[in-house]
Amino acid sequence: MIKWIKKLFLSTKTEDNTPEMKKFLIVGLGNIGAEYTNTRHNIGFKIVDFLARKEGVSFETVKLGALAEYKFKGRTFLLLKPNTYMNLSGKAVQYWMEKEKIALENIFIITDDLNLSFGSIRIRPKGSDGGHNGLKNINLVLNTQNYARFRFGISDEFKKGKQVDYVLGDWDDAEKAALPERLEMASEIIKSFGTAGLENTMTAFNGK
Repeated sequence: MIKWIKKLFLSTKTEDNTPEMKKFLIVGLGNIGAEYTNTRHNIGFKIVDFLARKEGVSFETVKLGALAEYKFKGRTFLLLKPNTYMNLSGKAVQYWMEKEKIALENIFIITDDLNLSFGSIRIRPKGSDGGHNGLKNINLVLNTQNYARFRFGISDEFKKGKQVDYVLGDWDDAEKAALPERLEMASEIIKSFGTAGLENTMTAFNGK
């Protein structure tokens, strides 16, 4: 699998090599604050944090969030963690899209999904918010649903009326043990999005 992905990275060429088309905004959704750091709802933060650590880049506090820049295969990936809290994520996304002149097709939003089993991957080119407040605000601010999103399954193993506690709760022991492998795959998904393109990334990773 990894060999095939590396081959894909090496063989794929973008049709537009302008600086703007080689820049990508990767947005991990989450809430700021130590109390949220290891919660299921913060998987977006956790994924971009993992990639930044792996590649030796650091986040800097910037307007409306924290930003790290990572270069790979001639592409520039801007890893963003909005500090607006989940419900106002769109404000940070719009600001950095405009500031860095990043095209809508080069936006990749990473979020948790209750409707998917733990660790499941679902990458889509567009779609509704699915009840997710972060996506809901992004849709509202950008006035479109036509942007790529990477949903990471957190499952729905909670009792009736306990959804908020579950989403804002810590991972259980089995999930913690499985997370490193899932985070490694998530980092490959981000790199694939920028180098192999959305369609190839969906083919390679959806359902993994």
